[in-house]
Amino acid sequence: MNINVPKHHSTLGFFLPEPGGEALPQALRHINRPLYLLAHDCDIEVVSGTVDAHAADHPFTGMVLPCPLEHLGNRDFCRDHRLRYAYVGGSMAKGISSVAMVEALAEAGMLGFFGAAGLLPEAVEEAINQLQSRVTLGGYGFNLIHSPNEPELENALTDLYLRRGVTLIEASAFLDLTLPLVRYRTHGIYRDASGCIITPNRIIAKISREEVAARFFAPPPERFLHELVATRQLTAEQAQWATQIPMAQDVTVEADSGGHTDNRPALALFPTIQAQKNGCQKSYNYPQPLRLGLGGGIATPAAAAAAFALGADYLVTGTVNQACIESGTCDEVRQMLAETRQADVTMAPSGDMFEMGVKVQVIKRGTMFSMRAAKLYELYRSYNSIEELPAEERLKLEKTIFRKDLDQVWEETRSFFDHRDPRQLAKAERDPKYKLALVFRWYLGQSPVWANRGETTRKLDYQIWCGPAMGAFNEWVKGSLLDPPAQRRVATVAWNILFGAAVLIRANQLKLQGVRLDAEATRVAPLEIDHIKEFLS
Repeated sequence: MNINVPKHHSTLGFFLPEPGGEALPQALRHINRPLYLLAHDCDIEVVSGTVDAHAADHPFTGMVLPCPLEHLGNRDFCRDHRLRYAYVGGSMAKGISSVAMVEALAEAGMLGFFGAAGLLPEAVEEAINQLQSRVTLGGYGFNLIHSPNEPELENALTDLYLRRGVTLIEASAFLDLTLPLVRYRTHGIYRDASGCIITPNRIIAKISREEVAARFFAPPPERFLHELVATRQLTAEQAQWATQIPMAQDVTVEADSGGHTDNRPALALFPTIQAQKNGCQKSYNYPQPLRLGLGGGIATPAAAAAAFALGADYLVTGTVNQACIESGTCDEVRQMLAETRQADVTMAPSGDMFEMGVKVQVIKRGTMFSMRAAKLYELYRSYNSIEELPAEERLKLEKTIFRKDLDQVWEETRSFFDHRDPRQLAKAERDPKYKLALVFRWYLGQSPVWANRGETTRKLDYQIWCGPAMGAFNEWVKGSLLDPPAQRRVATVAWNILFGAAVLIRANQLKLQGVRLDAEATRVAPLEIDHIKEFLS
């Protein structure tokens, strides 16, 4: 395969090729082979694989190292979590990251987390039953979301995970550490025969702030360890061992994502947390080094390649998986996601942290959820009870947002919490403003349920968690096999993101050597998995 050489000379002392045709793009895609550019008079030969003795007589003008998919990220991360690839499907609430999705990722040698947030323990236990019976190879885990308004729910899920032998959780939206989280991490801690401290339970923490990262990089707080010893959930010896482990060896830096997010830019946030991680590792001198992943905004090969270039030990994807057929949502939502552009997202009040003013990132195109949720928060800030609401405002709420009398909404809310957490009702009876919050949270809690079920009469109220990465993904797959929503499978998406990243990493090696590449060489269109595997031979 020969490439024509342009009639100019580089300052490096050799002619720079201006690749054309299929030779170089195809060779770059054989990611497990080295690639050489050899000078032949006025031509450049592309050699993929072994260079024979005759070819070795010609000067090298470029070289690319192999980039196996298994070598992307941190191999220790993969070993510890029984993975083949350093690729994680992050948890999405209310079972959107479903059993089927977690199972598909495990079969592909990747890690998936079931989206337990917003579900009752009985539904989570059913998911545990299914995954423990179906997944025999590979790793998987479950989500534990911070629940400041419902601490007993967080405690109940922790009890469930410990009772059912769930050894890996993704801790998300935590503003601070909690006793249930520390109890999970330290449960069953012991020393092995060689004296190493072993922690059966692992946490992968999702963070977007330095102060929260610091808490997960550090050992469990002593006040919680003392409390666990006092309640005989840890021995004094176990508590001492726990002072020598991090709360989370693996921490995911969450940039601009769907759902709970601080909209932080990855290029600024990741290096900051990386420096913090390095400082904590030096201070605590953990036998097993701390690791850092990157999530939020990763939906294309270019984003994945950038994450690995930054030093990410693993990748975490989210919104893009919601658009796949295995997700626990409906076809109508998947179609809306497939039509989403980068500017079609906005921030809206969060249901689980409504009173605190916390926001989540959602789709704004095609729904009125973000505006209606913002209106509810504005009214909550302005009034102290349902009775204080002006008659005109209440009528508007009942007609357009709730579509029922607020007294009826309260009765439904009362029935819900009577089963889930009766203490919430007692608090509401004492505090009329808290009762107002619970009524408003009814809408915020039902809106993602309507979306997941595809209740078309409520389409304008769909709450669909989504980040701008969805728009980038749609642009990348336009016209390809992944363009139709019905063809989007979570493993196919993952394979293409990793494969495309490997090709781009190899292409960038040539760019650093002064080789000019055309757009075709660096455009990695989505392929079927079997087609990708042909390039791996």
